[in-house]
Amino acid sequence: MSASELPYQYIVLRCVPRPEREEFVNVGVVLYCQASDFLQAGWRVDVERLHALDPRVSTDQVCAALEFIDAVCAGDPRGGAASEQPRGTRFGFLKAPRSTVLQPGPVHGGVTTDPARQLEHLVSTLVG
Repeated sequence: MSASELPYQYIVLRCVPRPEREEFVNVGVVLYCQASDFLQAGWRVDVERLHALDPRVSTDQVCAALEFIDAVCAGDPRGGAASEQPRGTRFGFLKAPRSTVLQPGPVHGGVTTDPARQLEHLVSTLVG
């Protein structure tokens, strides 16, 4: 790793409309880079893909949950108490397993020279 490369961690956000079936659609990515104090989410909701898994899934609720994640990342009061914590703690909160329709996948890592651009790349590659 060169001096200009920054280590980062990320999680893929999955929409799991029917957890008992263990099927999901990737809807977002959260990237945390401690070295550059970067924590941000990127997301896209493909309504057709979600409705293919479960036509009853509320895409409005999925988008509201993703907007909450945006608020936590940004330290916005709409993210509740979690948004008041340091970025590393916020990432820990976001990567914690949940039994809701929106679930984080496992933590992955890498190195980058530009965390924002890396996030765009991951969203494009992993979410579509």
